[in-house]
Amino acid sequence: MRTDPFSPPMRPIAWAVHGTFLVLLAIALVRGLPDGAVLAGGLLLGVFYLAGVTRHRPRRGPARVWLALLTAGWAALALASPGFVWLAFPLFFLYLHLLPRLAAVPGVVLLTAAAVGATAWHGGGVTVAEVLGPSIGAAVAVLMTLAYQALYRESERRRLLIDDLVRTRERLVRAEADAARLTERERLAREIHDTLAQGMSSIILLLRAARRDLDTDRGAARGRLEEAEQAAAENLAEARNFVRALAPPVLQRSSLADALRRITESAAARSAARIRFEVSGVPAGLPTEYEVALVRIAQGALGNAAQHSHAGNVGVTLTYLDDMVVLDVVDDGRGFDPAEPAAGYGLRAMRERARALGGTLTVESAPGEGTAVAATLPLPAEGARR
Repeated sequence: MRTDPFSPPMRPIAWAVHGTFLVLLAIALVRGLPDGAVLAGGLLLGVFYLAGVTRHRPRRGPARVWLALLTAGWAALALASPGFVWLAFPLFFLYLHLLPRLAAVPGVVLLTAAAVGATAWHGGGVTVAEVLGPSIGAAVAVLMTLAYQALYRESERRRLLIDDLVRTRERLVRAEADAARLTERERLAREIHDTLAQGMSSIILLLRAARRDLDTDRGAARGRLEEAEQAAAENLAEARNFVRALAPPVLQRSSLADALRRITESAAARSAARIRFEVSGVPAGLPTEYEVALVRIAQGALGNAAQHSHAGNVGVTLTYLDDMVVLDVVDDGRGFDPAEPAAGYGLRAMRERARALGGTLTVESAPGEGTAVAATLPLPAEGARR
């Protein structure tokens, strides 16, 4: 890209300066037509100026050499013809741009004095008008340049601030997207653990029991196989509903209490433990997400009791209180230490389900002392209930 000694923020002023220089030079050449040497010098000065402003951006050193030669040529022509004196005005802007501020202002002052001196040389003396003209031009050039640079610096600060805000917003968008993906991944993990994984575990336990009874009690083995087939059908329905993001099949045509009772009965049929279910309090309508959470927590707790606790008795209680609903799953199995990291993903998934609805999940257990899981959910406002 072709540029000139002015930097991009000064480009509007640059075109004005170049135009002013060429117009003033043309006027000076017209006034100096009778003198061939002045005309030739003026043309050479114009060519030299254009060569400097149309080349690729020079480094500061060569640009200042160009400015010094341009100033020398202007001074010679200003002494030869008064029409060239006014070319000092565009030179003011070049000084202010190409020189550091500590040198630019004194340079403008010296250039102003040179313009006043050249005018006095041709007029035979110094008048107030001859002093005010270049001085006002220099003051206007200094004020315009400083004001424009200040505006540009402010604009640049705002541009940098906007860029930083845009980058920050992009980072926030990426962070929110990552958080959403992690949340969805956690949700999918909980759903898979509480539905498909638990169902597959039940099927495996039933098939093992059927194989164990195959040689001794074919009737019992056949019953186990039928239960496994039913569990597989339920698991398939869970998988299909999971893909469609629907509620558990057990909730689609029944109340929460009936759904928990069927889950309990199904778990009892697949386990050697005695499992009972009861409801306490006055049942209240709950939003679907509450019922889904309680069903999944019950499935997870019963699955843990069947696979890990080796309990003889398991009790499931759904309690409706004035401002909350509580699901308790208690067994008399071998227990465990809830503080151990190996406590498993299931408890963490159940805890996340309760926490997502503003509730809590409490686990009380110790080795050899059974396990009690209590999920407490605050009842939503009456208008939010189903």
